[in-house]
Amino acid sequence: MIVSWNWLKDYVDLTVPQDRLVERLSMAGLNHEDTVAVDQDWAIDLEITSNRPDCLGHIGVAREIAVLLDQSLRIPAVDVPANGPPIGTLTRVTIECSQLCPRYTARLLRGVAVGPSPTWLVERLQTLGITSINNVVDVTNYVMMECGQPLHAFDLAKLAGPRIIVREALPGERFLAINHKQYDLQPGMCVIADAQQAVALGGVMGGADTEVSASTTDLLIEAADFAPLSIRTTARTLALHSPSSYRFERGVDPVGVDWASRRCCQLILQLAGGEMAEGVLDVGQPIPIREPIVLRLSQLPRVLGIEITSDEVQRILAALGCEVGSPGAAEILSTPPSWRADLTREIDLVEEVARIHGYDQIPEDVGVPMAPSHRRNDDRVQDRVRGVLLAAGMHEAMTASIVPAEWIERFSPWTDHPPLQSSTPMLQGADRLRTSLVPSLLAARQVNQALGNRVVELFETARLYLPEPGQLPREQWTLALTSGGDFYHLKGVIQAILEALRPVARLQVLDTDEPLFDSAGGSARLELDGQLLGFLGQLSQAGCKQFGLRSPATVAELDLSLLAATARLVPQHTEQSPYPPIERDLNLVVDETLRWAALASTVEQSVGEYLEHLSYQETYRDPRRDGPEKKRLLFSITLRSSQRTLTNEEADQIRENVVQACRQQHGAVLLGA
Repeated sequence: MIVSWNWLKDYVDLTVPQDRLVERLSMAGLNHEDTVAVDQDWAIDLEITSNRPDCLGHIGVAREIAVLLDQSLRIPAVDVPANGPPIGTLTRVTIECSQLCPRYTARLLRGVAVGPSPTWLVERLQTLGITSINNVVDVTNYVMMECGQPLHAFDLAKLAGPRIIVREALPGERFLAINHKQYDLQPGMCVIADAQQAVALGGVMGGADTEVSASTTDLLIEAADFAPLSIRTTARTLALHSPSSYRFERGVDPVGVDWASRRCCQLILQLAGGEMAEGVLDVGQPIPIREPIVLRLSQLPRVLGIEITSDEVQRILAALGCEVGSPGAAEILSTPPSWRADLTREIDLVEEVARIHGYDQIPEDVGVPMAPSHRRNDDRVQDRVRGVLLAAGMHEAMTASIVPAEWIERFSPWTDHPPLQSSTPMLQGADRLRTSLVPSLLAARQVNQALGNRVVELFETARLYLPEPGQLPREQWTLALTSGGDFYHLKGVIQAILEALRPVARLQVLDTDEPLFDSAGGSARLELDGQLLGFLGQLSQAGCKQFGLRSPATVAELDLSLLAATARLVPQHTEQSPYPPIERDLNLVVDETLRWAALASTVEQSVGEYLEHLSYQETYRDPRRDGPEKKRLLFSITLRSSQRTLTNEEADQIRENVVQACRQQHGAVLLGA
């Protein structure tokens, strides 16, 4: 926001040097960017945060200065004579989309003479970098930069009707803006229309068909309040940003709408002559009443660490425009002004008092009561997962949440519903909220391979946006991994994660038919206690080709929300047995379709309490000796008791129990038996 030093003097006495003033403003939250000399004036560039739209006009900045310097604020009096006929006999306004435009006001001026602006007006706009057009357009820009309320002037004779209809854009509707460019509009965008067509894009830009020209004599002055989200979406979708959209995106003062309208008419009548029709067309919702906020004086030393007197607090709040009362000695009742929509809570008032009183008035070593914070369980889970993966030699990636549609078509295991679409692509072609992290990681893998990085081990934790019909999307906290290792390598990494979070968790490995995976290389649907945990698989040749990969890759995707819900985050302790372990190796011939996870579950159940470790060794195939569709699974079991030394006879009996259980449940045959 650029403000003029000379212009500010109209509203407040500037009793301090310029460098001192910008320092005070910066300390109060209006950071100083630059100051440039423009003729006999200074253009001061201030950074206005998005929660302070009231400072997007000279009066708002002057109000801050008046409070900081303890000066009086002078706001111009607006007294506009209305000598014309009632406005209702000349035009009318209808709002058909109150959710996009809560309020619309119109005033009508007749017999104006459009021409050059006076020197003082040209110079003030020039200081702000605004080119002079004519006295009417310049006044609308002047008032916007004065109070922060955008306005627009229509040539009344060019309106069909003449009437104003505030409505949504029609499907396929086109609009010729005042910059003489055509725009394709979409439903959900707010347009200002006459009886035939859109004549302005509400809150963004006026139309070329009704712009003010040298032949204009009658004006309709618009001052309105538009929904910020609608304006922001429209401006971004059309890549059409303007000083008006910048202000409406952040919200305008609902009470100041009428003041700005009257001020605009006042200046036009002074500079261009004419007469104003009697009355105003004010259509829409009533201005909401602000609720008072109770500020407990005890909160100031608790939060700030210093005492501030009740009189000083009331002075600051009143100077900021609040209605102040004192229901008790320990409390102040404050109703925020209409232009401060950001003041809704007690802590907001504490912050206002602190910044006006001066942050430099708070000693650096002030004692502020502190309470130890408690880390969220989700953060603790993420730290453990990150530790396991970093120890496994993987690197953390961070990719965009909006992806191309074809990525979702290639892999979307969590939902069959179409993905949510963003109206503003983050990158060219990327306009879908992702339903899987895997395609993003594979794209990162491809980039690394193209740069010559041979080892690409990546993981990412982020949210997926899974559509739910008729509801808001389900945001699933998800972990994805990609590795150059095989199926069993990545499965081991997943088991290490489970060991870190929930050592007693039982992972079920089931078949899956995901087309991205190679069934021969290994693919699985993972479940934890009967609930879907995720997917694991080695990419098929077609999958590698789709993502431009030069070498095989394995991927996995897990529901971190499920892991977090079942994690045991309290450190556990187990006594180390003083007795020696005994190992037994087994080599079983089983069906080709049998998964190791199913066999391991049977082994664990048959061994029972003496099983310390079950270790997979190798898979071997010998169709000539074992027959077709058969394979050998070689594994070892480690046995140990916490009470005594196991004998070889006991270990042999346990081994025999394992063989019998595997024979009964899976048709397994002990090699050599």
